[in-house]
Amino acid sequence: MNPDKGYLEIKEYVGEGYRPCVDYGAWRVAILRYITDLEAANIDTMERHNETDEVFVLLSGRCILYIAEGDGIIETIHAVDMVPEKIYNIKRGVYHSHTLSRDAVVLIVENRDTGPTNSDRISLLNEQRRKIIALTQSLWGREELTQL
Repeated sequence: MNPDKGYLEIKEYVGEGYRPCVDYGAWRVAILRYITDLEAANIDTMERHNETDEVFVLLSGRCILYIAEGDGIIETIHAVDMVPEKIYNIKRGVYHSHTLSRDAVVLIVENRDTGPTNSDRISLLNEQRRKIIALTQSLWGREELTQL
């Protein structure tokens, strides 16, 4: 098979943060890697997508998904320590964020047009920010948290 004929497209992303890799029709496949903005102590907002679900798959490293209950106001925050190769589907309208270890690679599948025009961000109160740090420490421990 000759890749030059357009039969196969190979993408890779080794930088920091989020990068779309493949857009096809209504779908986007992206990679998320460690970035300091997503260290537990630096998370100051959560987002929700109003028109679509968003799928996360941990390929390597560690990642915690933070899921918030509440509509327009965050009432409770939960943390899920992702397991590699399991599929996590965050439902439309659910506030969420995440933190990653330095070696983490997360595959994201979402609608191609997911962005600021159809998503909301909400600022976290200091108490909620402390909750995210406490949840992270309870899952990953203090020592591992300081190595992120």
